[in-house]
Order: sequence, then structure tokens, then C-alpha cells
Amino acid sequence: MLRAFRDAFRIPDLQRKIVFTLLLLAVYRLGNVIPTPGVNVASLSQNSNPLLGLIGMISGGNLSQFSIFALGVLPYITASIVIQLLTTTLPALEKLSKEGEEGRKKINQYTRYAAIALGTVQATVFSLFVSSNPANIAVGWTPGLFTLLVMVLTQVAGIAFTMWIGERITEVGLGNGISLIITAGIIARYPTEIGATATLFRQGNLSVLSILAFVAITILVIVAIVYVYQAERRVPVQYARARGGTPQGGSGRNYSGQATYLPIKLNQAGVIPVIFASAMLILPNLLQQATAKRTPGVSAFIQQYLAAGGVWYTALEVVLIIGFTFLYNSVQFDPKRIAEQLREAGGFIPGVRPGTPTAGFLGTISTRISLWGALFLALLVIIPQLIQRWTGVTTFQFSGTGLLIIVGVALETLKQLEAQLTVRRYDGFISKGRIRGRL
Repeated sequence: MLRAFRDAFRIPDLQRKIVFTLLLLAVYRLGNVIPTPGVNVASLSQNSNPLLGLIGMISGGNLSQFSIFALGVLPYITASIVIQLLTTTLPALEKLSKEGEEGRKKINQYTRYAAIALGTVQATVFSLFVSSNPANIAVGWTPGLFTLLVMVLTQVAGIAFTMWIGERITEVGLGNGISLIITAGIIARYPTEIGATATLFRQGNLSVLSILAFVAITILVIVAIVYVYQAERRVPVQYARARGGTPQGGSGRNYSGQATYLPIKLNQAGVIPVIFASAMLILPNLLQQATAKRTPGVSAFIQQYLAAGGVWYTALEVVLIIGFTFLYNSVQFDPKRIAEQLREAGGFIPGVRPGTPTAGFLGTISTRISLWGALFLALLVIIPQLIQRWTGVTTFQFSGTGLLIIVGVALETLKQLEAQLTVRRYDGFISKGRIRGRL
């Protein structure tokens, strides 16, 4: 990995890509500290809601201060998931997805429009939430339609600019722009949390052994994420032999068929099931706050059985993660479609008949792998809670979800960097060969 970065900085083109990516990420992080006009940041930070923290981690934005980029890439992520699900159900979108580059461009355009529409709705909801408390309104501003309109327009403009930054990074820079924005938002929280942990250590509330244990377990979790992220089941695929002959009907000769494999990743759904489950479990917390004064009995029941970190809360979260993993994988991985594509290309799995038997075979493998992937994601949610209890390090919000995002984005970016280096090595070799040929 270090060698790849060293070689990248020796190539001017890759240097420009890396610098361009870092500059755009710096611009985005700068926007995350600029508050939305009309917002009292100090009051909003004191009355921050757990839902805002979760959405901020997912979107890479800063909802706790309601900055101009508060929603970040959340509308784009939501729109992408919706369009992706509709692609498998709507014939028109499915046809577009099969038209190659032009179809992909149209789908991306629809995703942008949907992101702006969803972003407008989300910006309106959060602006109403912020302006509902008069203390959150800045000095010189009055609660009303004008203040609400300014907040919504600012957020929608921030969403559009965020999408532009992500697309520019993807097209001109290095890596996936949207993923890098989310990763930058997660990493930006670490210095503050590390400083708070150091303060507890200086005050004598944490021991050296606790901190070392926390760091060691964190490293082990990262290693496990890397291993599972790259793990895949390789299903062997054999293509039929091609028979060549002369136009006059000669005997010709047989060419050996091509042998390859079909990779099925252990964690096909990525971090999406964890995000969906966490978002669902925020609802009981909001319901508990809403019923605290009107129906204290309901509020007490939720507080007793569905409090964050409790046994029932964790059990429900595990069930939701497993359910969302199977749901997402069933949409992403279609055994019938893959079996049909193999049959049309003349490919088959050794020992399995083409068609329906192949679809059933792939479906069984996908179900088994999905179960192990879901259990791993569930462990990523449980382990941080256990680590905080064992070590007492509660100031550092150790999140399996955040680590999964960071590690996944880092691996994908590194693969793209290595691919760029490989292409340039081949280009250099080909150019030298042409020069020698001319001489």
C-alpha cells in the first residue's frame, strides 16, 4: 500500500488527481462549519438529538450545528437506493440499465432530480424542527415563513453543491466522491473524541490498560472488516468449446473453452442494513420523547425495554440487520437473471444443469453467504457496546458502522489507485515499444 502511494506521487497526473480530491474535500469540510443563516448554533448544539448525530454520520454532514452542508449526501444516498430498487421492478428503468453508458447517464440524471426533490422535503422537515424552538433562532431573525424559506433554500443549494463535489471527485479526482465525503465526515469527528479521551486519562478516570485494550480490540476489528470485505465465494464457470471451420465446410479444429469463476461477496449489502436498522431504532427514541408528558406509561415502557444499549434494543437491532441484509441481497443478486445470462453466453457451472437448476444452486449459495454476512454486521454493532462497557472508554464513539465505511472506502480507493498505476505502466511500456519499432 505504501509503495502504491509512493509511486503515485511520482506521476504528475496522479499527483493532480490526489491534490484535486483533497482540495474539494477541504472545501466541503469548510462548508460544514458555516452555519445556516438564521440559526443559533450554540442553542442547537446544546439541544442536539441522537437522530441528528446518526444522520450526520451517515451523510457526512453536520446536523448538530445545521451547517450549510448539514444534510450532506443523505438525499443522494436515499435517491440512489430508491432508483436502484425501482430498476429491478420498473421495466423502463430496467431497460435503461441494460443500454450501457448512455443508459447509466440517464439513470444518474434521474437520481440527481430525485435527490433534489427528496432533499427539499428533508430540508423542510429539519428546518421546521430547528425553527420550532425559538431559542434556535439567531439574534436579529424572527421565527416565520421568511426564516424557514431561507433555511430550506440554503440546504437545497448545499445539497446540489455537495452532489457536484462528489461527481467532480469521481470524474476528475481519485476514488468515489460520495463515499469519500461520508468518510471525511466520520474521520473529522475523531480528533475531538481522542481529545476527550485524553482528558479523561489525565484526570485519572481511565487507566493505561483500558486504553491499550481499546486500541488493540479496535485494530482486531479493522483486520476482521478487511478480511470479510474482501472475502468471496468463487463459483467456477465453464464456457462451451468453440468449433472453428473453413467456409467450404472443412473439419476445422476445436478451441478449448474458457474457464473462469463467478464471485459472490460475503458482504454484498455493505453497510446499508446497519444504516437502515439504526434509522428504524431511532423512532422509539423519538416516540419516547414525544410521549414523555402526554402518556408517561408509554414513555416509561419504551425507556425500560427499548433504551439504547439495552438487551431488547440490541436483540431487535440484530433482527433488523439480518432482515435488511436478506432483503437488500435479494434485490441486488438475482439468481434467475444471472443463470439466464450464463446460458445466453454459453456458460455453465460444472455439475449443474443450465437454467432453473443453476438459478437454484446460485440462490442457495447466496442465502448461506447472506446469513454469515448478516451475522458479521450484527457483531459489528454489538462489539462496540461491549468494548465501551469493558474498557470504560465512552468518550470515543467507537462505531462498527463507521469503521466499515472507512475501511471499505479505503480499500476501493486503493484498488483504483493501483489500477491507475497499472494502466500507466502499460502505457509507458507500449510507448517505448513504439519508439523502438520506429527506430
